[in-house]
Amino acid sequence: MKLLVTGGAGFIGSHYVRTVLTGGYPAFAGASVTVLDRLTYAGNLSNLAPVEGGYDFVQGDVCDADLLAEVVPGHDVVVHFAAESHVDRSIDGGADFVRTNVLGTQALMEACLAAKVSRVVQVSTDEVYGSIETGSWDESAPLAPRSPYSASKAGADLIARAYAVTHGLPVSITRCGNNYGPYQFPEKVIPLFITNLLTGGSVPLYGDGGNIRDWVHVDDHCRGIQLVAEVGEPGEIYHIAGTAELTNLELTKRLLAELDASFDRVERVADRKGHDRRYSLDDAKLRALGYAPRVGFDEGISETVQWYVDNPSWWKPLRSDAV
Repeated sequence: MKLLVTGGAGFIGSHYVRTVLTGGYPAFAGASVTVLDRLTYAGNLSNLAPVEGGYDFVQGDVCDADLLAEVVPGHDVVVHFAAESHVDRSIDGGADFVRTNVLGTQALMEACLAAKVSRVVQVSTDEVYGSIETGSWDESAPLAPRSPYSASKAGADLIARAYAVTHGLPVSITRCGNNYGPYQFPEKVIPLFITNLLTGGSVPLYGDGGNIRDWVHVDDHCRGIQLVAEVGEPGEIYHIAGTAELTNLELTKRLLAELDASFDRVERVADRKGHDRRYSLDDAKLRALGYAPRVGFDEGISETVQWYVDNPSWWKPLRSDAV
């Protein structure tokens, strides 16, 4: 089997690649892996250092149709992680998000169609639904994105589904909650707060801190993606929910406790524009296929904090772009 992973040097993609290459997914045992990554600020080959030499690497842009026409043929499975993903950056400027997330997805779907790839997974986010006050979204919920980032991911999902419906491309879509774990670029809230605290700084808390997120460990997220890659139905959407629904204030207090820091390290800042209040996914459809999360939040967050404590050589060079 030949597996192509776009964005495979990023946080989630690299975890998936490391797990494939260390035997974590028996159905893909012995797979030949190609990583396609542009190596922008959040793509980092050091994320793949534990499996160095075990994969083929192509540095390139997922929007480059000519490159995709060379790289995609011969691969049996394509898992599409490559994306611009930081909401704050999308608010400052949305063009890169539309280009990479929408046009890049279209270019990849076209290349997969031409190459007759037998399985494609489009990796997406719960943010495409907007905000929900109570209850949880199922996969039939309407899309109502509220940031340039989430709008671009919604567009990418619609492109992927259109290729499934119109052309019969065997592509499935996954949508997950907020990820956390080792190797996450320190612009995202958990590694940002951890590394700020480790370097003596404060942590910026948006607004009243009441925004609610559903937290999923990156290993559980990738196991869900893998299950969809193995048995998901083409054209279908699958949710990968987390194990802890927390307000940002609750999350902040937990990280302070993990690092024995007091609340005076918290800096209240103006709320983000258009800040979604709450996300929540119903993952019954994926659970019916045999999925269940394995990493409880208490265990996962403690291990994540310890990883950043133990690996300053990884995150310190990235801090200038993150804070």
